[in-house]
Amino acid sequence: MVPMNRRDFLKGVGAGAAALAGCAVPGTGEGGRERPNILFAISDDQSWPHCGAYGDKGVKTPAFDRCAREGALFSNAYVAAPSCAPSRGSVLTGLPFYRLGTGCMNHAAFPRNLKVYPEILEKAGYVTGSTGKGWGPGNWRRTGWPHNPAGKSFNRIRCASPFGISKVDYAANFAEFLRSRPKDRPFCFWYGAFEPHRVYKKGIGLSRGKKLSDAKVPGFLPDVPEVRSDILDYYVEIEHFDTHLGRMLSLLEKEGLLENTLVIVTGDNGMPFPRAKAQCYEYGAHCPLAVRWPARVPGGRVVDDVVSYMDLAPTILEAAGVKPPGEMVGRSLLPILLSGRSGKVDPSRKIAVFGKERHHPNSFPDDLGYAQRGMRLGDFVYVRNYRPDRPASGDPPAYADTDGCPAKTYLLEHKDDPSIRPFFEAAFGKRPPEELFDLSRDPFTMKNLAGNPAWKRTLEKCRLTLEGYLRRTGDPRALGKAEVLDGYCRKFIRRRGGKRRKRAPRRKGAPSPR
Repeated sequence: MVPMNRRDFLKGVGAGAAALAGCAVPGTGEGGRERPNILFAISDDQSWPHCGAYGDKGVKTPAFDRCAREGALFSNAYVAAPSCAPSRGSVLTGLPFYRLGTGCMNHAAFPRNLKVYPEILEKAGYVTGSTGKGWGPGNWRRTGWPHNPAGKSFNRIRCASPFGISKVDYAANFAEFLRSRPKDRPFCFWYGAFEPHRVYKKGIGLSRGKKLSDAKVPGFLPDVPEVRSDILDYYVEIEHFDTHLGRMLSLLEKEGLLENTLVIVTGDNGMPFPRAKAQCYEYGAHCPLAVRWPARVPGGRVVDDVVSYMDLAPTILEAAGVKPPGEMVGRSLLPILLSGRSGKVDPSRKIAVFGKERHHPNSFPDDLGYAQRGMRLGDFVYVRNYRPDRPASGDPPAYADTDGCPAKTYLLEHKDDPSIRPFFEAAFGKRPPEELFDLSRDPFTMKNLAGNPAWKRTLEKCRLTLEGYLRRTGDPRALGKAEVLDGYCRKFIRRRGGKRRKRAPRRKGAPSPR
């Protein structure tokens, strides 16, 4: 899909390539060029339209917009899983979520044998670090990682939390990382905000001067004041993430490092609202992506190619002059970035595949989850539901795969209202085995075409394309080995004790587990 303000975004932007000179970090990579620094910034639960560069005027994201304006803005970037831990695992490894072992779901363990790009770069001479949320939620200590797979944590410096945000001062911790690093080595830093993950302080959007009319209500939610206010709160948390990103960019600029720093800004999965996060629909799997690297990447471009978050690890490695491991499924975006072209650049990039096994440990009373696979192909989104016998968001009354929020509460409290019932069913009802949506007519993926004879050929094409991809890339479920993935679920639930497990009280001052 093309960004809503494409003309406005490109207006006044120069088409020329950025100069290749001005590298600031010692050490050479491929072709004798000096290796770039890497700053990877990832928000926690943000759907793709909710940045100024995509046309949403209700949320202020000047730092993201700068990266998009001075680099490349991707209009069709899809996560590997609409769930935090498996999505982040795929970013780190360049693998599909179903190839991550126990890392294919939230709150499980991240296998030590997985190859992650920060560790690969560290062995190649980079200094690595992270602040905020790295890989997670889950356990990496139990499997032998010396620190979070995203990098050694820098979370010591704290800040005030006036409206329910994390107390980690991300930008200050980044500054501490820069001070502590050897100046003769390039760096790779992971900035993972806890925002805009729930829980929010209700009404912070209105209290900070936003108006209900500022909120853009997606078509899968009712347009009522309660939902609009909830979206405004979500906007405020996105703005907090962006503010710290802006501080980091300013710090790099001040130190003369920004020109040769590859900055990638994105989110790990869709917005924490019903029928978005943890679901294989457009607002669950389609997320923002901007890439800025003035030393080599021409700016002022909008790229419409369908790309996957699995492509980020090989992109980072190739930019650093390091050959990606052969097992990586993702494909480097560097040819697109260096091309200087807008629109559809690489005709071979036709699909993005995503899915999930289990999102929340308390979604269902048994030891299985809700397996889903989804795919973007052309203007279509195809979804395969392996458990049509159970609700997609978990068993009632909790529907635990959907975060608690005013929008969810409104749907539950008004589900018997005929005008609200369709939204309730879309969020919490059971799904048919197959779903097909035409984004050109249905951008909110609400009108299932799978049962319409007129779309039979398209449905068959999508089915065969997805099945072929899953088999080629080693999805156990597509290879008739579903018991492998189900076994991870069983092990995961047994260890956690399912619904009976009580979470230990959080140590005072410890970072939020979000």
